[in-house]
Amino acid sequence: MTGGLKLGLIGAGRWGRAYIKTIENLDGVQVHRLASRNPQSRALVGNACRIDPDWRALIAAGDLDGLIIASPPAHHVEMATASIAAGIPVLIEKPLSLDLAEAQNLLALARSQEAAIALVDHIHLYHPAYVELKRQGLGMGTLHGLRSAGGNWGPFRRDASVLWDWASHDIAMCLDLVGDDSIGVSARLKERRKTPEGWGETIAIRLDFAEGVVADIDVGNLMDRKKRFLAAHYDRETLVYDDESETPLVREPRPTGACDPAQVTVIDVPSRLPLACAVDAFARAIRRGEQDLAGLELGVRVVETLTACESALIVKG
Repeated sequence: MTGGLKLGLIGAGRWGRAYIKTIENLDGVQVHRLASRNPQSRALVGNACRIDPDWRALIAAGDLDGLIIASPPAHHVEMATASIAAGIPVLIEKPLSLDLAEAQNLLALARSQEAAIALVDHIHLYHPAYVELKRQGLGMGTLHGLRSAGGNWGPFRRDASVLWDWASHDIAMCLDLVGDDSIGVSARLKERRKTPEGWGETIAIRLDFAEGVVADIDVGNLMDRKKRFLAAHYDRETLVYDDESETPLVREPRPTGACDPAQVTVIDVPSRLPLACAVDAFARAIRRGEQDLAGLELGVRVVETLTACESALIVKG
């Protein structure tokens, strides 16, 4: 659909194309400019969208209401820095950065701008089932622990390791749900082997929070099927978000052995793509016109945690 906020998009790869398709079906937003060097990108957008091979041209144009960065992660901060310095709200794909110092510098710059808006698309935070889990958890007593897993067979990337590619989501959900920075981070390599497509790994992560809350996370690209779930254990019940299930949010008794299916309560949630929810959240932030850095601050905390996990893996060889 046309009209509304004029958004720029950097990158027409897999996620860039997902943004284009999503925005086409949303009211009040449009891809006004696209940065891509692929001549086939014209087929992805309407004739009204201007395509430039250089992403800097989008920022220099001066006619954007916001910018979405869907480039490889090594370029995120450079692009976001230019956007924020120009006063353009920005939505950045995860991970925010592969370098903690540059992520922290970006946050410092954004805080110095009176009305800077910067969100990081940790996509599962926008899933209606996760949003409802977080809401219901507020009335379920003390959070005692978290268990999550994310992975699949592949992808075998060159621009991001398994840790940075897969664990960003789980760590973002755990940090967001607990609301505090972890006080202890550990990681160990469970498996590493070469496949015809590239090197694969399975990694176990543990985050220790204040008040004894522990988050246990497994991620990897050697799994036999796609997994993405988060179980939050409260006083008497557990909420389970499972992005791969037909019932993405259920409530069940705290595990004491085999779970009786009759005791599981399916919680209805809106059937809406989380990427559409993320773009909507970005559009609302732009229209408010007030400084909004909560997403960027969480993104920096995720990078900090991933850096600590990486250091632990290096130390252990």
